[in-house]
Amino acid sequence: MSRKHSASKPASNASSRRRGRRARWRSLTWLSVGRGVLLVVASGILLFGPKATPSVEITPAQAYAKYQQRAYFLDVRSQAEWNQFHIKGSTLIPLDQLLNRLNYVPKDKDIVVVCLSGHRALSGTSILQQAGFRCVSCLSGGLQA
Repeated sequence: MSRKHSASKPASNASSRRRGRRARWRSLTWLSVGRGVLLVVASGILLFGPKATPSVEITPAQAYAKYQQRAYFLDVRSQAEWNQFHIKGSTLIPLDQLLNRLNYVPKDKDIVVVCLSGHRALSGTSILQQAGFRCVSCLSGGLQA
């Protein structure tokens, strides 16, 4: 019984180099494709993702300037706090009622959200921004400032 064995030829340097180049070329191609996909996905997220507008805190001086320009001042404190003192011409909608009363807030005016210390105003600003209001800011430090 005879078997034919073909002798393995050692790979020549030229063919070995060609295979190495092909492998590197494939790796670079996939790397480029991967980067391209990543770029497209990141661009899509930035362009079409949620448009969260950052909260804009303004100083009392800036708030006063907006007050003189007839901006809409929204007070998100409780009725009892409102009764103690409030900004003349401002509107009271307590923070816990704001989501249910968004239709009372004008979309075509600058809105300045206020509370006593500024914490509830930040929450109110966030609620308004998520509801689609664009020109929203809050008084930094609240009415105490």
